Amino acid sequence: MLDHLIKGATVVDGTGAPSHVADLGIRDGRIALIAEPGTAGEPARTSEDATGLVLAPGFVDPHTHYDAQLFWDPYATPSLHHGVTTVAGGNCGFTLAPLHPDRPGDADYTRRMMSKVEGMSLVALEEGAPWNWHTFGDFLDALEGRIAVNAGFMVGHCALRRYVMGADAVGGQPTDAQLAAMERLFHEAMDAGAWGLSTTQSGTHSDGDGQPVASRYARPAELLALSRAVADHEGTQLEAIVAGCLDQFDDAEIDLLVQMSVAAGRPLNWNVLTIDAAVPERVPRQLTASARARAAGGRIVALTMPILTPMNMSLGTFCALNLIPGWGEILGLPVPERIAKLREPGVRAELLRRAGSKEAGVFRRLASFDRYVIGDTYSAANEGLSGRVVGDIAAERGLEPFHCLVEICANDQLRTVLWPMPTDNDPASWALRQETWRHEDVLLGGSDAGAHLDRMCGAPYTTRFLGDCLRGRRLVGLERAVQLLTDEPARLFGLRERGRIAEGYHADLVLFDPARIDAGPARLVHDLPGDGPRLDSRAVGIVSVRVNGVETIRMDEVTGAVPGTVLRSGRDTRTVSTR
Repeated sequence: MLDHLIKGATVVDGTGAPSHVADLGIRDGRIALIAEPGTAGEPARTSEDATGLVLAPGFVDPHTHYDAQLFWDPYATPSLHHGVTTVAGGNCGFTLAPLHPDRPGDADYTRRMMSKVEGMSLVALEEGAPWNWHTFGDFLDALEGRIAVNAGFMVGHCALRRYVMGADAVGGQPTDAQLAAMERLFHEAMDAGAWGLSTTQSGTHSDGDGQPVASRYARPAELLALSRAVADHEGTQLEAIVAGCLDQFDDAEIDLLVQMSVAAGRPLNWNVLTIDAAVPERVPRQLTASARARAAGGRIVALTMPILTPMNMSLGTFCALNLIPGWGEILGLPVPERIAKLREPGVRAELLRRAGSKEAGVFRRLASFDRYVIGDTYSAANEGLSGRVVGDIAAERGLEPFHCLVEICANDQLRTVLWPMPTDNDPASWALRQETWRHEDVLLGGSDAGAHLDRMCGAPYTTRFLGDCLRGRRLVGLERAVQLLTDEPARLFGLRERGRIAEGYHADLVLFDPARIDAGPARLVHDLPGDGPRLDSRAVGIVSVRVNGVETIRMDEVTGAVPGTVLRSGRDTRTVSTR
């Protein structure tokens, strides 16, 4: 007997093949049959009529930071609402494990680092997770049986360094014995099911003390030693961030990434490829890394988002503005001193110069302050400004736009929420995206879901992209859009029997209304442990989401079921060749 029968759905199977109408039966968490409508030969305990609805494989998000959130939110919201049934965590070199058993202070260091570098609520990290693990296997075991999505995790280079080197991980170099210990620890993590190594060399990544995170001090020999360790384990990967990921790689960075992939004999993915027609040289330069890797016998895959993800800013809290060279020193001052400095014409002039200079890299896009929209305000002096464009307000007041923005924020003691309007929302940039998505080493995804919680909400990229493909720009057809969200990331990670609708595959399924599929606007909610804020977005047109055959979402509401699996390398993933 079937556990459930979905009747008359328009099946888009994830392979890119034309859709077809079929009945689909589920038994024991897998797809038991796919048949012509009305021809299923087995009875089912439950059934539903899906006429006019699309049935697709569950979406796979290749870059998240749900490592901590899954402990207080087993549904990985809002990703699950938007049809994501499998998430890849432990990215950018940051994981919560391993933790040294004899140094309880390492957990506090890790929490403060994650709060700073990934924008997670420190209170939520302290109150929402048990922190009762030491090994990476302990961490995976702590999640087993209590999550609603399938989740796999890289092991973070920063945690490996901290475990072996202690406080010397920041600023120090490992001895031969310490490097050997780091390799042993890494092997243990992969034996327990870690998907491989994640690391960062990005200058934007600092710990809770404001120092570069530990992996930024790693030299190529250390990175290559760990990469070679990846080769000894089935179904493993590499994920790496370097400074050039945000703008353009230099030759040394490309050489390093290529050597890491070749040493591991595994694909290496990086996040995120920014596509902007105003910077036409960026995409070819970034994809040079992929071409060089293939020539050397490796593979480098660029993740890119298929939507524009707004990120709010504030002069009062850490955000992307702090990452512009020269801005961090001013924006790190106590609020009264910060306001006083920002009101000095010379300081504003220097900040504007730095923001518009070549050294700002990709952050130059933040320098058009006349294009900022005022969000939430907190003073009578700013009443009526929410939703207005700074350039218009500045013209009314006879002020230069950045000066006007500073005065508005000062009225709110710098709490004002700011929304920069994107500069890459033009037809030429969308045409470039359409072209770039065809590249064999470009993969859609990279939501950062679980991180930067009150600044951005990338999780809805799946539903927003599908809505755009069906009723908006229509840059790709439905079948190809589904393939980009399902089978392609599943194949990159070597997921066993996931990413497609096929008999015998795990029944990770999304049922949606093609006439309505979309994402609602991002809104600030206070539902983190300790009542902390985060941006949330509800799905539109999602009828049902199933993970391993069990319904987890019905009409955009969680069912309470937790059928997800902690996906472990080798058991749940197979090795993906670089050739």
